[in-house]
Amino acid sequence: MKFLANRSTLLGGVALSLLLAAPLAAQDTGSTGAVTETTAPMAVDAGTVVAIVNGEEITLGHVIAARLTLPEQYQTMPNDVLLDGLIEQLIQQTVLGQAMGEMTRRAQIKLDNERRAISATEKLDDVIASAANDAKVQAAYDAEYADAEPTKEWNASHILVETEDEAAALIEELAGGADFAQLAREKSTGPSGPNGGELGWFGAGMMVKPFEDAVSGLADGAVAGPVQTQFGWHVVKLNESRMTGAPTLEEVKGDIVAKLENDAVEQALAALMADAAIERTDLGALDPAVLSDLSLLD
Repeated sequence: MKFLANRSTLLGGVALSLLLAAPLAAQDTGSTGAVTETTAPMAVDAGTVVAIVNGEEITLGHVIAARLTLPEQYQTMPNDVLLDGLIEQLIQQTVLGQAMGEMTRRAQIKLDNERRAISATEKLDDVIASAANDAKVQAAYDAEYADAEPTKEWNASHILVETEDEAAALIEELAGGADFAQLAREKSTGPSGPNGGELGWFGAGMMVKPFEDAVSGLADGAVAGPVQTQFGWHVVKLNESRMTGAPTLEEVKGDIVAKLENDAVEQALAALMADAAIERTDLGALDPAVLSDLSLLD
C-alpha cells in the first residue's frame, strides 16, 4: 500500500484507504448472480463501536465527525462508499497515533487551538440558529421597508473623454445621426466603453453629483453634455427611467438573514467579552519575528 505524500491530507480524512474502499452493495450476489437476503439494519447510536485498535475504541460518532471534515469534493460521495473508507482512515490514524506514544508539545499546542476553534464554532452555531427565524426576518424587513417611498432610478450610457472639445465634437456627431453605442466603443476611455457605454440601472447618490444632475434632467432617450466630473468629460444618454418601490421580502431575504446573523454574533461576542476576565500581556518587548520560529513549539 502506498501512502500519500502529504500527511495533512491523511490526517484530514482523505487517506488512500478512502480511495481504495469498495462500495458496499445493499445486496450481495453469489457466483451465480442470485441475490441473497440483506442483513437487517442494526440499532446504533454515537457510541456504537465500529473498531477497536489495541484496546482503543473507534465509535460511529467518530466516523460521523470525520465525515464532516472531508474536503468538498468528497462530501457528495454516497455513504456506502464513504463508510468503510472512513473507518479504515480512523484505524490508520489510531495506529499512527499509538505508535507515536505520548503526544508531543507541538501536537498538544495544536490540539488546544483546535479545541478552542471547535468550541467557538459550536457556540456561534447556537447563536446563529436562533438569530434569523421567519418572524425576525419579517420584522427586520418591515422596519427597513414598511415606510419606503417610490424612488427614481435611471438607466444611462456615457462616453468619457479627456477634453471638453472632444465631448462637444461627439455631441455634434450624435446630432448628425451617429450611433451612441458605436461611438462609445470607439472613443470612450471609461471601462464601460467596450459595452457601448452602458452603465445599467442606478439610483440617487450612486453616481457623482454632476453626472446625476445631468441624467436626472433628461427625458428618456435624450443626450446631454459635455458634463465634467473628476474622471473627465462625459457625453450622457438617458436610456430609460423608472419609479421603483421597496424590494420584495424574497429579493432581500438573504441580506436580511446575513445581517441578523452578523448582528447576533457581534452582540453575543461583545457580551461574552465584557463578562470575561481577560489579562493581556504587554507585548512591547516582543519581537514579531518569533511568529516564524517553529522551534519554540518543540
